[in-house]
Order: sequence, then C-alpha cells, then structure tokens
Amino acid sequence: MKIIFGLGNPGGRYELSRHNCGFMTLDRIAAALGCSFGKKEQDNLTASGLYRGQKLLLAKPQSFMNLSGFPLTRLCAFYKVDYSDILVIHDDMDLPAGQLRLRRGGQSGGHNGIKSIIEQTGTTAFNRLKIGIGRPLFDTIDHVLQPIAAEDAPLFAAAFDRAAQAALCWADQGIAAAMNEYNKAVTQEGEQPAQKEQHSD
Repeated sequence: MKIIFGLGNPGGRYELSRHNCGFMTLDRIAAALGCSFGKKEQDNLTASGLYRGQKLLLAKPQSFMNLSGFPLTRLCAFYKVDYSDILVIHDDMDLPAGQLRLRRGGQSGGHNGIKSIIEQTGTTAFNRLKIGIGRPLFDTIDHVLQPIAAEDAPLFAAAFDRAAQAALCWADQGIAAAMNEYNKAVTQEGEQPAQKEQHSD
C-alpha cells in the first residue's frame, strides 16, 4: 500500500483556498480511481482504490494545517506503511502559480503542514508534490486562505489535473520517474516552453 496525503484545512470556509491544493488534487485522483471519500479513520477522511495493481490510500487530514503530522503518523502506524511510501501534496509559495515540483526529502520551507509532519514523524524522508501558488507582495495569510480568484481558476484547475497525473506516476513508477516527467516548467497555456540556447561568456 502507498498513501497519498493531501494537505488542507477542513470545513467549507477553506474548501477552495490555495492552502487546500492537496485536497483538490486528491478529489481528482479519487475520480480517476473511481472511489470517494466516505470513510473517516485516524482523524482523516479516506478513499482507497487500485492503480495498476498498486493499492492506494488517499487521505485528507481533518486537523488544521499546523497539526497535519498527527493524523499522518496515526495512519502510517495503523496500516504499517513506511514513510518512503508516502506522497504529501501541498501548496508552495516559492513556486510560480500552477508550477509543480516533486522531490524526496528536504526541510519544511516554512510550510506549517510540512513542519508538523517532520516534527511528528521525526524524518524528512517522505516524498512531496508541491503545487505553486506564487508569493504575494503583502498579506500571505489572506493569499493562502482566501478562495482562488475566478480569473486564476483555469490555471489552478489545470495544475490540479496535472498534479493528479504526477501522483499516479509516482505510485506506479516511483519518485525519480515522476520528477523527470513532471518537474518540467509549464506555461499558462499548458505547453512546455522552448529551451533557450545556452551561451558561455
């Protein structure tokens, strides 16, 4: 079994906020697998399905973001899943809006959900799928907690679709293959930009 753990805040108030990128991506993965979030276990809403013979557990923690580590550690202990078989999906202000970045390990980068997971698991050796939300000029709290603006919705919808594909690639082929395929820059039109010719000075 592998766990795909999407970060977000529970409740309708935060449902469409940038901080809930993980939840919105999980909804797309669940749709692809033909399953739904109907079960509550270890303080998570969960759904499960098979992808190319691999059992996947999708989990939305029902604690608030800064306590995300508690439901994840309980879930891993219950199912006896190693942290290397976990993919955590979360928003990232240091990436341009809509950009994806997969990686294994690393520090929290100031993200409270990742910080909690590192504190509670005692390790950084879990996989991450970051979804860029861009960094605002002023109020970061409003930026992450307010609903995504209508004009930005198509960009994020495409990012969540691509993130769902990246997560399934990770589950089937591993982190290296997923990084190679999905860490490429994508324009707002969804195309990979042409590589610029490199010149030495």
